[in-house]
Amino acid sequence: MSPSSRIAYGDCFSGISGDMFLGALLDCGLEEVWLKDQLSGLGLDEFLLTTKKQKISGISCTALTVHVPPSSHHRHLSTIISLLESSTLSSNIIQRATDVFTELARAEAKVHDCEPEAVHFHEVGAMDAIIDVVGVLLGLEQLGVTRLHVSPLPVGRGFVSCEHGTLPLPAPAVCEILKDVPLYGVELKQELVTPTGAALLKVLADDFGPMMPMRVRQTGYGAGSNKLDNGQPNLFRLFIGTPLSVEEHQQVEVIETNIDDLSPEGFPHLYDRLLESGALDVSVTPLIMKKGRPGFLLRVITPPGASPILKTIIFEETSAIGLRYRRDFRQTLERETISLETQWGKVQAKKIHTPSGVMISPEYESCRQVANKFKIPLQVVYNHIRIITRNNTD
Repeated sequence: MSPSSRIAYGDCFSGISGDMFLGALLDCGLEEVWLKDQLSGLGLDEFLLTTKKQKISGISCTALTVHVPPSSHHRHLSTIISLLESSTLSSNIIQRATDVFTELARAEAKVHDCEPEAVHFHEVGAMDAIIDVVGVLLGLEQLGVTRLHVSPLPVGRGFVSCEHGTLPLPAPAVCEILKDVPLYGVELKQELVTPTGAALLKVLADDFGPMMPMRVRQTGYGAGSNKLDNGQPNLFRLFIGTPLSVEEHQQVEVIETNIDDLSPEGFPHLYDRLLESGALDVSVTPLIMKKGRPGFLLRVITPPGASPILKTIIFEETSAIGLRYRRDFRQTLERETISLETQWGKVQAKKIHTPSGVMISPEYESCRQVANKFKIPLQVVYNHIRIITRNNTD
C-alpha cells in the first residue's frame, strides 16, 4: 500500500498540545531539517526550534521547544491569514492552517462575546502556536497521513492563569472548541488539553473513539512541558500505519430508548437523519410497555465518535426523554464493493470473504434502480445476478 494510504491514531491518554503533536510526528520519523526548511517559508521573525530526545517513565520520546523573540507581538486572525497566504507553503497547508486559527478565533470570540477579528491571539496565537500548527500539518503531509482518528480526550479541573486572569479548567475556549467531541474527566488540577491542541484535533480528526483496525508502521511519543501531579507520563502517542481490509468500527456504541407515544409515520424521517449523521444501523422493534401499552424499542448502532450528534437527533425527532447507551464489540467479515456487468449495465454488489469461501451479495439500491429503470421485477434482477456471480466466487 502506498504511503498516501497511511492512517494515524492519536492516543491522548495525557491530553494534547501543539508541541506534543509535533514532537510525536518527529518521533515517528518526520525529518527535522526538512521541517525547519519548510517553516522558513512562513517569513516569520527569527525563531529557533529545538528538539531533544528524552525518557519519561522509561519511554523514549521527543520534546519540542519553540524559542521566539521577546518582542513577538499579538496578532489578529486577519494578520495570521495574511501571513499564511504570503508564505511559500502549499495551498492545502495554508487552507488547513487557516481553518485551525479560524476555529480558535471563533471559540475565543464566543467566550469573550466579541467578533472573531477582535480576538487578540496571545497564548493560542503567538508565534510558537503558528509554528506548531503549520508544523503538524507539514508533518502529517510528509509522512503520508491521509486520515486521523483520535481517542476520547481527558480533561482536568482546577484553574489556569492567562492574560484574561484566572480561568477554570478545561479552559473556556477549549470547552467551546470540543463541543460534540468525546471527553472524560480526570482528578488532575492541571491543563491537559490546550486550545491549540484542541483546535488541531477538531479540524483534522476524522473520528474520535477506539483505535481502528490498522497495521502499525511507526509509533511516536511527543513530550508535554509539564510534569503531571499523579506521576503518569505526560505524553501524546501517535500510531501511523496502513488500514486493514476491515475498516468498520469493531467497537460501537448502542443507543436505545422505549417510545410509546410517537406515530410510526415519523420513523422513516428519523432513520434518514440518523443514517446520514453516521449511524451504522437503525432498527425499531414492537414491544408491550408498562400499563399494557404498545410501544417501540428504538436501537441505534453507531461509531462512538458519532454518538453525541445521534443522541441529539433522537431527542429532537422523537418524544424520548431519556436514553440508554453502552459500548459493544462486534466482528465483521472482510468485504469489498464490486461492479457486475449485466444485460442492463453495471450493478453494484458486495464481495464477502466468509470462513467457507467467497460470497457475492447484490446491493439492494443498485438492483432497485435497475428494476425501476427497465420496468422489471426486482427478483428478475436478483436471479440474473445469482447466475452471473457463479463465475466470480472462485
